[in-house]
Formats: sequence, C-alpha cells, structure tokens
Amino acid sequence: MTLPLIPTTLVGSYVQPDWLVDRAKLTGSPPPRVRSSDVWRIDEDQLEEAQDAATLMAVREMERAGIDVITDGEIRRESYSNRFHAAIEGMELDEPATITGRSGKPIKIPRIIGPLFRRHAVQARDVAFLRENTSKTVKITMPGPFTMAQVSQDEHYGADEAVAMAFADIVREEVADLFAAGADIVQLDEPWMQARPEEARRYAVTAINRALKGAAGTTAVHVCFGYAYVVKEKPSGYSFLPELDACIADQISVEAAQPKLDLNILKDLPTKTVMVGVIDLGDQTPETPEIVADRLRAALEVLPPERIVAAPDCGMKYLPHEVAFEKLRALADGAAIVRESL
Repeated sequence: MTLPLIPTTLVGSYVQPDWLVDRAKLTGSPPPRVRSSDVWRIDEDQLEEAQDAATLMAVREMERAGIDVITDGEIRRESYSNRFHAAIEGMELDEPATITGRSGKPIKIPRIIGPLFRRHAVQARDVAFLRENTSKTVKITMPGPFTMAQVSQDEHYGADEAVAMAFADIVREEVADLFAAGADIVQLDEPWMQARPEEARRYAVTAINRALKGAAGTTAVHVCFGYAYVVKEKPSGYSFLPELDACIADQISVEAAQPKLDLNILKDLPTKTVMVGVIDLGDQTPETPEIVADRLRAALEVLPPERIVAAPDCGMKYLPHEVAFEKLRALADGAAIVRESL
C-alpha cells in the first residue's frame, strides 16, 4: 500500500441507491440480524448483477471524492452483520429469538442450534470484484466474533465465551480468504463491546486475537455507539476502548465527531493507528473542509500524523445520497488541508 499522510477511508458502508433498496423498509427498523430480503427492489435472479452495478457506482464516487482507501460500500448487505450470519451452519435464522437491542427496542436474533462452521467463503468475491475495479488501496469489513456472539442466542455451547471463540475460528478462516482475494485491509466491526463492556473485558480481546491470528495484511477493529439514525444522543466517552491496545489489530476505529469524544482517551492506544471519526453522521449538513481540518488538528494534539486515518464516525448507509457524497468530499479536502500544512 502506498498511502499519503493521514489517509482517508470509509468505516465501511456507503449509501445504497433507491432503485436497489426500499429505503422506507431499510430505515423502518433497526439493522436486521436475521434475513430481511424484502428490502431489495430487484428480483433475486437479477439481484447480484444489480448489486455489482451499484457497488461499482459507489467505488467511482469514493474515487471521485478523493478517498484514499476504498471499500465496497457494503452495498450487497441488508445490514453490516446478517449476511455473514446467514452463511454459517448451526444457526437458525427463520425461527429467531428476541432480545433487547442497544437502542432499548426488541430485535430478532439468530439462534445457535448446533456446532458453528462456515459453509463457504462469504465475501471473497466482493473483494475480488473491488480489487478488479480500482487501483487504490482496498478495505473490506465484516462483523467481529464478540459482536456476533452477542447478537446470537446460544442453545448449543452453554457458555458465551465458547460461542465467541467458535465465531473467532470462523472469522479467522474468512479473514484469510479475504486477504487471498486481494484485500489490503480487513476490518472487524465490534459495536457490542461498547454496549456490554463487562463481557468484553472477559473475552473480547482474546476472541479478536484468535480471529486475527496469522492475518496476511493490515487489520482494523471498529468500535461505535450505533448508527446515528438510531442513536441520536451519544456519550462523550467509551466504556471499552483502552483495553484494545492489547489486541493484535493494527488500527482501531472510533467515533469522535458526533459524540464530541474527549480525544485524550486515544493516548491509551499507544501502539495503534487510529481511524478518527471526523464526519458527524447525525447532522445532515455536510461539513466544510475547514471543519474537517479543525477536527483533525484536534487529533494531532494527541496523536502523531502517521498514526491517524481520517474517516466518518460510522457507516454512511442511512444518509441521503447527495449528503453522503458531499461529506466524503469534505473528508478528502479537509485531510488534504492538514496534510499540506504538515
């Protein structure tokens, strides 16, 4: 990878076009943990081709905005996690359980009814498609083992830590396939560490390290408070973050813009590059490049520039399309301002 100082990237998702998804259904409920095929506007026999076309559009928009590390925009997913859940043997998605989600509302989650194992590589084709269609550095995201364990009801293993380790073994297999398919960076999404910090302190780092052991490229872990369209008020500090300096991931991704994070907490990640959220996804007014630059300068008071990656707070899939693109352009232009000053 050849990247500039303070490179820019998405956390993962970009906006799916309205011709591909029913936006009212997409936004009418929390991110699904089980199948939610009714969000697609395209018939199943043509869906993959349509998703490829929409992914290519997203890639071109990231390039046009000036983003340095390109993702596939998670265009093929109903949520950040359920596509991967659906590819794992031993999980029952058609007769789910119900728990209280991070927003306090009931959500349906898959049940674990037998030994967990991966039927096939889930996202290797996504990476290969992305690699074929851009010359830039590419990143792919997937749910992490701790979060997958938290949004599954165990009816087989008998211990939550055993569930997380089973998921970690599956994630490790997938990570290997993703790098083999051409990924430069693989990111694990672990939002539930923030929601359940006590459980996270017991075994989250162990699970992440097991999942990333032997990874053939750069790895990242994203920790967030939840999508801005669901979580309007966010705390100004993390309940679980310094502990991640003990994990083997190279990068840690944090929300900082919307929650107005006290960036001094980043001093507790002395061995990590930090993806700093400088785009507020709870505000639909696009930032100016100068606002982004100011947020990055605040990060520079805590971290050296070579340990900063500029990013949105979280996934962008719930923003209006035109707003998302303008925010991306401000992200790239704001980082360029700071980069030139350095």
